[in-house]
Amino acid sequence: MIQVNFQDTTTKAEPAGRPISPEVRMDFRNLEYFMTVAQELNFTRAAEKLSMSQPPLSMQIKALEDELGTELFIRGKRRLTLTEAGIILYRRAAQIMDLADRTRSEITSLRNDLAGSISLGLVEGRGPYIAAAWVSGFRKEYPNVTFRITNGSSDDIIYRMSRGFVDVAVIGAPYDREHLDGVPVARDPWMALMSSGHPLAKKEGNTIPLRDLVGEPLIIPDRASRVASIRRWFASIGAEPTILANTPNYLNVLALTEQNAGIAIYPYTTAAPNPRITEKKITDPEKAMEYVLVRKRNEKCTQVTEEFINYVKDILEEERMHPAGDDDSAMSFRVPDEVEVL
Repeated sequence: MIQVNFQDTTTKAEPAGRPISPEVRMDFRNLEYFMTVAQELNFTRAAEKLSMSQPPLSMQIKALEDELGTELFIRGKRRLTLTEAGIILYRRAAQIMDLADRTRSEITSLRNDLAGSISLGLVEGRGPYIAAAWVSGFRKEYPNVTFRITNGSSDDIIYRMSRGFVDVAVIGAPYDREHLDGVPVARDPWMALMSSGHPLAKKEGNTIPLRDLVGEPLIIPDRASRVASIRRWFASIGAEPTILANTPNYLNVLALTEQNAGIAIYPYTTAAPNPRITEKKITDPEKAMEYVLVRKRNEKCTQVTEEFINYVKDILEEERMHPAGDDDSAMSFRVPDEVEVL
């Protein structure tokens, strides 16, 4: 069993059985040694990075392998290679070190004028653009607060939140209302993204009826609930989508559509215009994407995270009471309140 010690244990009595030397027992220092070697895949370079000599570092890693009863590296003539056990330990060590850093920040925030770190998860698409203004404004009020931002699909972010690696997140609805508290923060239309050379891109107007996408190879999100919703959307007009690829990554969407591999069905995204890609709002019937700010239900947040959530809620209330003027660049893509969420 792997044991991670948060204190120096060299003076404590060893448990019965095979003794474990202080050099073998896993602590943050030894995890740092292992992770540095795993990143450099070379003992000499790792030792230089750690400002220590190479032989003691090699001995630390060998002692760790002896303790775990397995090799962590395959030692080649010129470089090292992580074994399967080494890959697993590296992944877990990274999580442990991340949690340790966050714990230090949370404790620091108790004694400072609201300081600490917030782990913020943002769904691909417009999630980063929605949250950017919040981060900027909050940082101006609380300059000692930092953010650790994770991007991915809604399912990826929810999984990381369930494991304690994300404090608060912007994801796409639907979401697990039993285990998450959510506040709607934005609604956007679903768009068709295609190569500007595609025949459908050359049709007049910035909208396209769903029926025009029947028979076209489609690139859609890989979230299971989203795939099912898109199938139901097509079924509502008596059709079936032709799915070429599933991907949660917006960069994949851009690359595939730019090369005319297919047409992407993706939420409206605030991004720099790409002259090689044409974007049209899907209509007849139109559907909306709802973005939601979520946190784990019935779990106490740190003070700094709680303040951030309240800050966002205040902004949303202010926007509700005093709506901003129309943005001409996005006016054609606004979603009426009566449009159903996909």
